[in-house]
Formats: sequence, structure tokens, C-alpha cells
Amino acid sequence: MSAGWHPPAQQLIGCDSLAAWLGGRSERRVTVLADPAVAAAPVTARILALLAGEEHRTTLLEISGSGDLASVTALAARLADSDLVVGIGGGSLLDQAKLATLLRTNPDAHARLTVPQRSGLVVLGPGTRHGLPLVAVPTTVGTGTESSAVACLAYPGEGKRLVMGSALRPRAALLDPAATATLDDELVAEGVLEALHRVISPYVGDRADLPTEDALVETIAERLVLLGHEVAAARRAGRPTGDALRLEIAKLSSLSHAEWAHLGRDLYAVKGWLIANEMSSALGVRKMTAVAAILPHLWRAILDGETRLGSEVRLRRLWARLRATAPDVLPEDPAAGAEALVDSWGIGRALSAGPGPLAQIAGRTVRAWGAGLPMLGGLRTDDVYGLLAKAAAA
Repeated sequence: MSAGWHPPAQQLIGCDSLAAWLGGRSERRVTVLADPAVAAAPVTARILALLAGEEHRTTLLEISGSGDLASVTALAARLADSDLVVGIGGGSLLDQAKLATLLRTNPDAHARLTVPQRSGLVVLGPGTRHGLPLVAVPTTVGTGTESSAVACLAYPGEGKRLVMGSALRPRAALLDPAATATLDDELVAEGVLEALHRVISPYVGDRADLPTEDALVETIAERLVLLGHEVAAARRAGRPTGDALRLEIAKLSSLSHAEWAHLGRDLYAVKGWLIANEMSSALGVRKMTAVAAILPHLWRAILDGETRLGSEVRLRRLWARLRATAPDVLPEDPAAGAEALVDSWGIGRALSAGPGPLAQIAGRTVRAWGAGLPMLGGLRTDDVYGLLAKAAAA
């Protein structure tokens, strides 16, 4: 693929579809990257079996950790003899796979990732070539990184930065319920919330009405909420989430990154996501704990007229549709409704942090995403601190 725009990841449903996809390709030297937790799992065994035989020379590497520039650079070197990479794991492993395959074919990208800067966002140049072909097999739901053009990269002492560029998109995303068979039901519920938050944040945060794009987002969001209710019902009944349910969630998680859903939107209409990520990293809590804690207060601020965070009209319109999925459970007020939704899904939102740590998080957030940078849209440290303090006090 030449430099410039790169197509979305091809969606493969079920491991057997990988055989047909491989049959149309010329790559023979394959490296399978697997999280140690799934290296011996049935899904990995099935993929290795599909790659067995004279057609492919296959190597299995177990990869752990969150990944920083040194580790992904070292991984890229280990892929020197590979024509194709298959990554099997959660968001952290797949992000490492995306960055390592990028560096394998784009040595100059290393310099871009090491440019001194305070911004939390690293944008790859338009001339960045597609990385080594990657098939991403997610063992979690929610991140959708198997289809996205972004990856998180840890910087020692600085937290994580978001690397963005279409060259990061995998060539294919393989979705199979066998890959998520052992996923804890609480994490399945959090995965639904993560995908929902991702798809509705640009919708609410951008004040422009775009009929086709709005309809797509509303449909995806409504479907996610319905599936979230199913997960919650299964948990209350003591039943595991079934294969079909997890597959549908995985499909929508991947679809939440579709360009059509966000076409024409303000790239930085996701301020709550940025703040929640900083909170999660600084306090050492799961991302969805931070999102669940801050979302009601973010929406309350919008309802109170804080236009820098989003549109009250669009929030109320979207919430009316989502509330219709469970009108007896979800309040009409969107902010109260957000609390009720995450509580009904059994997602924790309790945080513990005092004024000092919260002030540090607010300052760090503004330094990475605001104070002259466009991502926070003019929000100041006091504005961010106010949201954090309400989230931690809930």
C-alpha cells in the first residue's frame, strides 16, 4: 500500500474465515503474537492449526506488558523475517502489534515518536506507509483497537500518548467468540460502555447536525444499550454471556471506529474521554471506572450550558432514544440517566482522591491536551478540576 490514506480493516467473522483470507495472499512467513494468558487457549490453537502445513512458516511469540517505545522497537526487530503478523490479545497487545508492524516498515516513524513534546497526541505524517500486514484478533471487547487507526504508547515518567494515523490500521480484524470465552462478565459490561462512550462522545460534543451520520450513531448506540441490558440481565441471573451476545458486542465495538459514524465531526469533540483517560492513568483505576464516574457530571455540565463540552439539544435527543430501551429503569434527565445506566449494568464508579491529587491530574490534563493545544477547546485547569472533584465525590 502506498503512502497516504489506508483502507479500513477487513472484517473476518470466525476463525474459519481466516483460511479463505490467507488463501488470497502471498505471505508465507507468519509471526503469531499472543498474550501469555491466551497463548495456549483454544482460539490460538485454532489459528496455529490454520497456519500449519507447507504453505506457512509460523513462529509464536508471547508478548506481555503495556508497551513503551523501547519494547515496541525491540519487537519490530524481532519481526524482521516476517511477512505477516497475527496478534491475539487485548488492547495492550494489539496496540504493541500495531506499533511494531508500523516501525518494521517505517523506520522514520521512530523519530516521529521521539519528538520532544508536551501534547498527549502524536499524529503520524501523511507519508507514513502501511505497516507490516497485521491480522488483529481481540480477546476483549470495547476498545475496538482491531479496527482503529490509533494506538496507545507508554512514555516512562510521562504516562501514555495516543498515536494516530491510518497507517496503524490492521489489514484484517478477526472476531470470534472463542477469543472472548473466558472474559469476565464485568469486563464484558465495561466493554459495552467503552464502545458506547466512544460512539456517542463526538455526537454530543459536536453541535453540528449531520442527518446521515447522526442516524448511524443513534442506531449503533441504541443497539449497544440493548446489548448492555442483555449482559446485565445475564449477570443478575448468574448466567455467563453467551457466544452470540459477545460476538454482537464485538461487532459493534469494531463498528464504533467506522469513519462514516464520525465523518465531518470535530476531531476533538471527545473532551470527556481525554479527561477520563488521564484520571484512569493517574489513579490507577480501570478506564471504565473513570468514564462511569465522570460521565454524569460531564452531561450535567452540558445541560447547565457548558457549550465547550457539547450540545444540550443533541444530548437530550440522543438520550431520549437510549432511554426508550428501558424507560422504567432510566430517568428522563440525561445526567441522572447516565448514573442509572452504569449502575444497572453493575459497573463501578467509585473513586477515591483528595484535592491535591485531583489538582495534579487537572494540571497534567491541561498540559497534555489544552493550554494552547486544541483538544480541550479552551477548558482551563479550574474547569477540569471541577469535573474531577465531582466525579471523585460521587
